[in-house]
Amino acid sequence: MSPESKKLFNIIILGVSFMFLFTAFQTCGNIAQTVITNLNNTDFHGSGYTSMSIIYGVFSASNLISPSVVAIAGPQFSMVISGIFYSLYIAVFIQPTTWAFYTASVFIGIAAAVLWTAQGNCLTINSDENTIGRNSGVFWALLQSSLFFGNLYIYFAWQGKTHISESDRRTVFIALTVISLVGTVLFFLIRKQEDTKAPGEEDSASEILEDSSSAQNKMMRAVAAFKQSIKLSFTKEMMLLSVTTAYTGLVLTFFSGVYGTCIGAVNRFGSEEKSLIGLSGIFIGVGEILGGGIFGLLSKNNRFGRNPIVMLGIVVHFIAFYLIFFNMPNDAPIAPMEGTDDIAYMMPSNKPAGAAWGCVLYPFATGPGARCQTQEAAERIAGCWSASGLFKRSD
Repeated sequence: MSPESKKLFNIIILGVSFMFLFTAFQTCGNIAQTVITNLNNTDFHGSGYTSMSIIYGVFSASNLISPSVVAIAGPQFSMVISGIFYSLYIAVFIQPTTWAFYTASVFIGIAAAVLWTAQGNCLTINSDENTIGRNSGVFWALLQSSLFFGNLYIYFAWQGKTHISESDRRTVFIALTVISLVGTVLFFLIRKQEDTKAPGEEDSASEILEDSSSAQNKMMRAVAAFKQSIKLSFTKEMMLLSVTTAYTGLVLTFFSGVYGTCIGAVNRFGSEEKSLIGLSGIFIGVGEILGGGIFGLLSKNNRFGRNPIVMLGIVVHFIAFYLIFFNMPNDAPIAPMEGTDDIAYMMPSNKPAGAAWGCVLYPFATGPGARCQTQEAAERIAGCWSASGLFKRSD
């Protein structure tokens, strides 16, 4: 296999591994609060929203040390260990307890920082300035297809259900745990790239994160990686990109944990309200896959550059969020197990199916916009620095 073919193989395996891993995790996040609301166990006092806050708070702080961890352990081993912690977090829902739920939230926050730093390293060392756009598009398309497969299962498994029983919960989360473990095992198929550094060439962030046979060199690279992370955090480019990543973080939080809960709590959607959680996730995934493909094509053929494409994505976002605001009851995110009968600002359709389809189509419009901004930020970071673990900080 030629070096270029090996690099493309690694990118595809990386994308497929993340597809399996995040089929489980993103589906878990999408239904977590709904499942918790339907728990009959009075000893459990956890909250899906609190868990997400812990995860992304720890995630943010851990990104400062994650390059050092990857420098010592290597990107492949780092992704394997991180995948195991993702699986443990999902497995907690099989028989949830409050202490295990929040403890797992802390560990998965650390694991997420290490996972995405290792992913950024793997993506950049298997790409060059001519292939970074293609490879980034391939990876993100595979990753976002995870929203389609996981939520498709939820849609069919929960059809006609207004309450999630203990048996339903265990079946779903056992399946998701197995899927996440499959993605973790696939990381072992990634092939290591040879070091092509020319004599006298300065160390780059990607080289800092690569494996070293010497324990002393590993420690030196770990320290250098930490210093580089601090330094990059205060560069002009990263400060400007932090605005974009903060926004994409808010969008991710809303659609990965809040919007699905809202749909599942609206009683006027009828007996399909729980299965519509999965359907909304499918439309988000389809929108993001199409967005990644359209962005990749237009960025090559657009003589005005990629900025107009990103601005178009923002306009589409504004329209989608405006419609969601007018169609979703105010108390939907925190509604009790019985759901909410409140009416939003927009008068609902006389038929539950009509109102429901409106709510699941809105997130479809946000997919292309989110992917345009995320992929553009990822490519700009990869073009300047290899340590793209910082990209996820604002999520």
